[in-house]
Amino acid sequence: MRLTKGKTEGLLMTSKVWFITGATRGFGRIWAEAALKRGDKVAATGVEQDGLAELAETYGDAVFCIYVDVTNSEQVHKAVNDAHAHFGRLDVVLNNAGFSLVGTVEEVSEADVQREFDVNFFGTLRVIQAALPLLRAQGSGHIIGVTSGLGLLAAPFLGMYCTSKWAGEALHETLAAEVKAFGINVTMLEPGAFATTFASPQSMTVAAGIDVYAELRKQVHERLSNQDRGDPYATTEAILKIVDAENPPLRFVVGNTVLPMVRAAYAERLAVWEEWEDVSNAAQGDPTKAITADF
Repeated sequence: MRLTKGKTEGLLMTSKVWFITGATRGFGRIWAEAALKRGDKVAATGVEQDGLAELAETYGDAVFCIYVDVTNSEQVHKAVNDAHAHFGRLDVVLNNAGFSLVGTVEEVSEADVQREFDVNFFGTLRVIQAALPLLRAQGSGHIIGVTSGLGLLAAPFLGMYCTSKWAGEALHETLAAEVKAFGINVTMLEPGAFATTFASPQSMTVAAGIDVYAELRKQVHERLSNQDRGDPYATTEAILKIVDAENPPLRFVVGNTVLPMVRAAYAERLAVWEEWEDVSNAAQGDPTKAITADF
């Protein structure tokens, strides 16, 4: 369902056209408004019609609002193509829609995990596949995926969310190598903890708990409750710099909490790999005696 009509003409060369999923609240809403306030155009998508209507009322023809469920391939492809037809081009395709499934590996249901991936991973894939022919044809574009600091590290009770974001990391790294020759940039945004609506019921599904994990659940909840959360509005300048950069980074950590944790985690991983290096090397065998396994 479209909430705005008409076509905006005469875009300035410096003005960008964005396509943003999950633009009704959280980072998606904040970044959409930051783009609009500086004079860019935004195709804002989401499943909450009230939030989209507010954007349309505030920003008029600069915003093109489309109701989209990213789990629906037909809706996604139509939305991307409608947005391109409306503005005449797409410069920034920002995949922000997502939610978190909370529960241990033993507690989560297969159906909930499938939904987690359908939104977080396949939703992103659907948008990318819909946008790529258009970006290739215009010879430019910037695909941005919101992964997470938890796309680099894993945490108890958030394992399925982490897994979907790790998959997103691989997707975008592969994509970057495949589309560079077409003039298309790719960036992953990896936020730490911010004071958004991410922990709200609309953005989170909690699995039924098993008693044996009660103590660990309590510890994790206390740690998360006491975690410093960044100001999401403070991210806008950084995101706009990434979008405007001639050579944007493939990965960009948002906030100051992720990089120290990543340094520690990777140092530990390297230490373990190096400790076992002799055993790893021995597993390679003798190349002169290698045979093809018959499976």
